[in-house]
Order: sequence, then C-alpha cells, then structure tokens
Amino acid sequence: MSLTNAEFAVISLLAEAPLHGYEIERLIEARGMRNWTEIGFSSIYFVLKKLEGRLIETVGPAPASRREPRVYRLSAAGRAAHREETRRALAEPDTLYPAVLLGLANWPALATGAASAALATRDSTLAGRLADLTRRRNAQEPLPAFVGAMFDYGAAMIEAERAWLSKARKLLEGTTMEKVDFRKKYKELYNPPVGRFAIVEVPPLTYYMIDGHGDPNVSPDYARAVEALYAASYTLKFISKADLSRDYVVPPLEGIWWASDMDTFIRREKEKWSWTMMIMIPDFIDGATAQRAIEAATRKQGLPALVKLRVERLEEGTSVQTLHVGSYDAEGPVIRQLHRVFLPANGLVEDGHHHEIYIGDPRKTAPERLKTVLRQPVRRS
Repeated sequence: MSLTNAEFAVISLLAEAPLHGYEIERLIEARGMRNWTEIGFSSIYFVLKKLEGRLIETVGPAPASRREPRVYRLSAAGRAAHREETRRALAEPDTLYPAVLLGLANWPALATGAASAALATRDSTLAGRLADLTRRRNAQEPLPAFVGAMFDYGAAMIEAERAWLSKARKLLEGTTMEKVDFRKKYKELYNPPVGRFAIVEVPPLTYYMIDGHGDPNVSPDYARAVEALYAASYTLKFISKADLSRDYVVPPLEGIWWASDMDTFIRREKEKWSWTMMIMIPDFIDGATAQRAIEAATRKQGLPALVKLRVERLEEGTSVQTLHVGSYDAEGPVIRQLHRVFLPANGLVEDGHHHEIYIGDPRKTAPERLKTVLRQPVRRS
C-alpha cells in the first residue's frame, strides 16, 4: 500500500500516541513539517476520514456531539502500514516532477532578461529558505540524530539546487544572451567608403563625454580623459550584463574637435585644438544606470577624471563622412578636400564640429594601417 505524503505524515504522528485532529495540527506546526511534506490544515480532517476504518480507529466511545474532538490511534493494519511506508520512503528514491523543468522547457517564451531574472529570484528564495532552515535547527539543538539528518537533507537539497542554478544560469545566459556589436548594427556609420565622401543621416546617440584642450599626444589631461571613458564604459558593460542580461561590445573611442581657425587641423597645429572625447552608451541603458556606472568605477578605480564625465545626447543629423586609412597626421589633405572641395560642390556648409571615430587601436596597429572615420555634420547652404 502506497500512501500520500499527507497520509504518511498523519499516521507517523498517530504512531507516537493517540491524537485528535487539532493536536495533529499543532504538532505539524510546532515541528515545521510543512517545510518538508505536503499537508494543509483543512486536509488533516479529510485525511483522517479517509484513513478511518483502513489504518486508524477511534479511541473510546463515539463523541456525544460534533464539537467534541474524536481521538484516533493506529490500528494493527495501520502499524504494519507505518513500518512498511517508513521502509519504502527510506529505500526508494522519489520521482520528482518539479515545475522548474516545465519553466525551462518554455524558456524561449520569455525575453532572455526576464527569464534570467526569474532564475535569480528563485535563487534568492532558496537562499532565504536555507537561512530559515538553519535558524530553526539551531533553535532546537541538541537534536536526536535522525532529526538532525532530516535538517541535513533539507539543507543539502537546497544547496544542491543552488549549485545547479549557478551552473544553469551561466550556461543559459551564455548561450542565449545576444552580444550587440554597434559597429555592425550601425554599419553605415562605422564603415564609410575609403577615398570618397558619403552623406549619411546620424540618429541621436547618447555618450559618455569629457572635455579638454591641447595636443592629445602630450596632454596629460587627454590621457586621463580616455582612461576615465574606458573605465566607465567597461563598468557599464558589466552592469548591463549582470542586471539587464544584455551584453555588448564596448563601442570605439570618438572625438569631437574644434578650434577658432579650422585650418589648424590642416596644418596639424594640435596645441590649438579643443576636444570632447566620448564613447557611445547603448540605447537600452538609461541615464541613471549610466551614472551608476561612473560612481561604481570611481569607487573601484579612483580615477580623478571620472568626476568630469557627463552623459549627453548628441544629435548630428545629416553628415558627410569618409574612412581614412593611415596615420592621424596624414588626415590633413582629406580634411582639406572635404571642406574646400566636396562641401561647396554639393551646396553644403558645416553644421557642427569635426568628428572622428577611432576604429583602430594605435597601441596595436601600425600607423599606416589605422582606420579613422572622419565625419562632418552639415546643412544646406
């Protein structure tokens, strides 16, 4: 005879002593049995009625009224069933059908962020259950060995599931999390033609920005600015991956350059240049999260230039751009061709500062192979 968990719990208590329904309920509550077996308050009397005549019997004469509690005890058949059910419960592993398996089977129904957040909530709940189990065990020490083993089993099951959760989240998030590469998403902005100019429409984009002045090759402020931009940008990437379950390639460094006389760019008189260095912030990240990344990077790295960073939206609109391949100092002739030939020939005038996007890394790429997008916002003259 196989019993339900509720039936087994009830005959287990009656095996200790004759009890009425309310006493059974108090014992279940006092021993925390609902944390490890399925039995509700209203089901106790249903179970007693179901078992009566098969495994349990009433003690003494029938109650004179319905308000008088009826005391039950195990019958001979009940004692035999209690022993056999105890043996079976110890010997036979349970076949479990946890709902989490159905949840995993339907993982694609949710956005990756929502599904990952649900698993994080599950882990947090399990952590709370483990803490509660530990408190209850400590409150009841010293315990008989078999009761201690019960607590150990509960704790081991929770710890095992949390270990599985950690592994599963890495697997699921690692295989399903899309890694956005903005150079591919905005291909027309980051990969213009070489040797000719193209007119593009640049959408409004949000950036980390920091301002400065002077020759970038010798200015300590420039080096500190770039360092701060990357520190905040990579911190933001990690926050996005952990909190939003959205990963992306950190966009390239960009710079807006200007001077009172634009010919200083053709002559490469860098000490006269003003600049705003910047790195794009993904459109799925809000301003508060971007600011939080600055604060987190400041606490961790303490770079003084981080306090100068700001979050700002840039709207360039219609722009002319080309891809320059070569050293930065070889940009002069291209800039001259853009401003003195292409713009006048096409009825365009400047409508913003000179903009550069650094596709190549000068620390790893030979100067003659560096790639730089040269962009100029424009309007009709």
